[in-house]
Amino acid sequence: MKALSGLALIALSLTVAACGKKDAGSATSAEPVAAVAAPAGTKWSETIAATPEGHFVMGNPNAKVKLIEYGSYTCSHCRDFAAESAEEIKQIVDSGKMSFEFRNYVRDPIDISTALLARCGGKDIFYPLSEQFFGNQNAMFEKAQALGDEKYKALMSAPPAQRFGQLAAAVGLVDFAKQRGIAEDQAKQCLADTAAAEKLAKGVEEANQQYKIEGTPTFILNGVMVENTAAWPALRTKLKEAGL
Repeated sequence: MKALSGLALIALSLTVAACGKKDAGSATSAEPVAAVAAPAGTKWSETIAATPEGHFVMGNPNAKVKLIEYGSYTCSHCRDFAAESAEEIKQIVDSGKMSFEFRNYVRDPIDISTALLARCGGKDIFYPLSEQFFGNQNAMFEKAQALGDEKYKALMSAPPAQRFGQLAAAVGLVDFAKQRGIAEDQAKQCLADTAAAEKLAKGVEEANQQYKIEGTPTFILNGVMVENTAAWPALRTKLKEAGL
């Protein structure tokens, strides 16, 4: 599959990894990991830092175990994983043993629109907003299907700075974000940020080059792609093998 290269290739659709993934390598360690207390008055799951690459990491920055998810807001497997895992991942992160980083692996224009909005409020609300966007996935799909092919193509033929804003409004994402504290003007500004959209697309290209990602969600544990982990029970087993 070809990787993305700029907004010209995401005008109508993205031909990237499927929702769901195949096997890859594994990385585990049998040694138990010691807990690390968060600074007084704080919780590791509420400690979010931006990386130099522009991602958001939750938890102890010096955690021994570092978990990365490449996920898509339009992937049903990613939605199910988020619903099943969110609370327990926060519990593990709160132990100080593990950090968690969700990296947007955008697969289509609706996915890009959602990612732009999820990131619009900054690092401190990125994770709760992401969970809520996953919870809204079915309702979003219903609105998207109601558009029809012609309306969708018309939206995607708009200039890049208008494209994602029009699409997000049409599938209810702008209203959804407004109800969760993102002002309409702020949402429109984020959706018009073509540089941010191109960066999301380039992130997929870089992920494909580094990890040969074939589907979402894909998990990277201490720098190595983990096999058979599209669902939370399977990943939880891998985390236990890693000493958690």
